[in-house]
This record gives sequence, structure tokens and C-alpha cells, in this order.
Amino acid sequence: MNTSIIINELRFKAIRSSGAGGQHVNKVSSKIELSFNIVTSLGLTDNEKLLLGQKLSSRLTKEGVLILQCGDSRSQHRNKELVIKRFVEIVKANLQVPKKRKATKPSRSAIKKRLNNKQKQSEKKINRKKPLL
Repeated sequence: MNTSIIINELRFKAIRSSGAGGQHVNKVSSKIELSFNIVTSLGLTDNEKLLLGQKLSSRLTKEGVLILQCGDSRSQHRNKELVIKRFVEIVKANLQVPKKRKATKPSRSAIKKRLNNKQKQSEKKINRKKPLL
């Protein structure tokens, strides 16, 4: 993944924020919408595109575009920084391939210890009963 190329491929659009804020919200476009086309990206290899396409399938449009929005701050520049940071984190997190799980089994001593503990617990409970006459 080539981060500098990918950041140059990002498209931004400033839109009006929703919610409370009165006159400021109604006249200023401080919310930022980031869009990134995974399919046409030059900063990703074919394998990375495939991996992102699978892992982010629920967040992509039909054309393979990832869209993120940020309206946390009143500043357009701050929202742009935040959405870029969030985008980079999402892409990096989804490009990591999880390690293969190695099947393991408990050691003989662990099995023996567990069975001994079960036996002790059983005897403890049996000893609490009233003796039969």
C-alpha cells in the first residue's frame, strides 16, 4: 500500500452539517465527505484491492467506492484531517491478514490435573451427604 499515492487519489466534498448549531450550521459547509475508488486506485496492488473489496463489501457502493463522512468539528480543515486519519486506519486495519490458527491440544499433565481436580471435587460433595444406615 502506497499511502502518498492513495491520499492524492482521495476526493473531498464539503457539505452542510446537520443537527443543532443555529445560524452557523445553516450557512457553513463544514462537514467533509471523502470518497475513494478502490477499483481504479493506483496505490493498491490487485491483491490489496481484492482483500479490501471483500472486507469492506458492506461499506462500498456498487462501483467499489468507499465513502466516509466527518462533521465532528466546526472547522472544515479539522474535519478533513479527521476523515483522512479515519480512512487510513480503516484501510490499514482491513489489509492485515489474520494469522492462521494452529490447532493445539492440552498436555497429558494438564488433562491429568483436570481429572484429579474433578475427582477431588466429587469426593468433597459425596462427603457432605448424610451416611446411609
